[in-house]
This record gives sequence, structure tokens and C-alpha cells, in this order.
Amino acid sequence: MSGLDNALMVVAVVAIVIVRQFRARAIDTDLRWWLLPVILAVVALREPGILDTHHRAGPAVLLAMELLTGLATGAGWAWTTRVWTAADGVVWTKSTKASAAVWIGGIVLRVGVFAVGSAPGVRQDSAALLLGLAGTLLVRDGILVWRAQCLGATSRPAPAYGDHNRPAWKERV
Repeated sequence: MSGLDNALMVVAVVAIVIVRQFRARAIDTDLRWWLLPVILAVVALREPGILDTHHRAGPAVLLAMELLTGLATGAGWAWTTRVWTAADGVVWTKSTKASAAVWIGGIVLRVGVFAVGSAPGVRQDSAALLLGLAGTLLVRDGILVWRAQCLGATSRPAPAYGDHNRPAWKERV
């Protein structure tokens, strides 16, 4: 896929994920939670230009920074998401305002990584961004599944950072 195709895929996945996460929804704890991140990682790793061939160390460092940013964003997003069990035993999740702040921070860090790489002229491919997004989603979903499984059958909401134990309501679509 071309860089434009990867960029459009990143924008589409981010838009879908963000819109879905700010609505209350039942969390799926089966083994399919890792499927989308793995597909994104495979698409990213199939790209031949993930590392710039004219520079050796620079692209590898930038890719590592992108992956660390993605993993940190995913962990922060997962820990700022509200998780609760409804009276019927179904585990629900909804992102909070703190989750939005984590996303904004992650975007700022990614722009910084791009700027650091662009200053010396290191070419950065959109595949690195796609791989970072895959890491974000993998870590976030893994932590949320773990939190949902640990929550068990309690009927009280699990607090998220910045959450003042407000009652959570299910949204009906």
C-alpha cells in the first residue's frame, strides 16, 4: 500500500475507534480483541520503507520512539477509561475526558517524533505511524480486557483517573 493509503487507513481507524470509545458499550472479553491491532501491524510490517535505507540508526530510533509513544498512549487510555458491571453482569466501558487528554498528548508526542526526525532529513514512512497505532490499540484492549475480567460480578463502577465516582449510564443506540 502507498503512504497515502496507510495515512487514510490510520485516519479511518482512529475516527472509528474514538467515536466508539466515547459511547458506553459492552466490552468483549473473548480472544478477538487483539485481531484489529494484529491486522494493522501486519499491514505496517509488510511495507518495505518502514526504515529509511539512507540512514541506519535514525529511523530505528524514531520507530522505537513511535512504538513507545503508542504503548504509553494505549496504557494511559486504558487506565483512564471507566469500566463497570451492570446489574445483569455485563461489563461496560466508556472513555472519559482524561482519555481524551491522553489521546491529545499522544498526538502531540507523535508530532514531536516526526519533527525530531524531519530536522536532520530522516524520511519517515506512514507505516511507522500505523505500527504505533497497532501498539496503542493492542495495549489498550489488553488492559481493558484484563480490567473487565478482574472486575468480576461487582456492581460498582471501577473508577478511572479523574473520575469522581459519578454514576455511569448505558447509552442506547
